[in-house]
Amino acid sequence: MKDTIKRVGGNGFILNTPDRSGLWIAQTPQTFARNTIVQAYELSYRDKAVATDDAMLVERMGLRVRMIRGSYDNIKITTPEDMALAEEILESGRVGNV
Repeated sequence: MKDTIKRVGGNGFILNTPDRSGLWIAQTPQTFARNTIVQAYELSYRDKAVATDDAMLVERMGLRVRMIRGSYDNIKITTPEDMALAEEILESGRVGNV
């Protein structure tokens, strides 16, 4: 992880700065064996569990999830600026080069 992370309280003031050496940014898509991810989603639905990604659902089952290095070019497109960056990445030919 390149960015410095800040833990912030409800009042907007910084509480602390975690050591980022053990922190990773989770990207999508995430890959799991079909049976594992189907079971994770079924259990999540049954328990009305909320998760922010597939890995979190698998973690809830008590399974270990291994992180692998991704690419900074694997961006999430949410804003118009993200779309401009995605177009730049496509035009550069960097797509698929991890």
